[in-house]
Amino acid sequence: GFDCSGLTMYVYAQLGISLPHSAAMQYDYGTKVDRSALQPGDLVFFGSSPATIHHVGIYVGGGMMIDAPYTGADVRYDPLCSDYYGAVRL
Repeated sequence: GFDCSGLTMYVYAQLGISLPHSAAMQYDYGTKVDRSALQPGDLVFFGSSPATIHHVGIYVGGGMMIDAPYTGADVRYDPLCSDYYGAVRL
């Protein structure tokens, strides 16, 4: 199974985009996007600062994302959670 950054790394590798296997490091890629401007495919990050980012998902629209909550769990469809920090468009 995937962890959160492994899922995003795998999905974007299918598109020819190489990402590191770390949610915090993935936040440093691409262009930062305001929450009000999110588009499907944007990476969404969770934590209280860049140093504390602990989760990443792929925005799918309507306030929802797909994500892998932890290694071994099923990939799932979840609402953006309360500790949303920011987003990146690749």
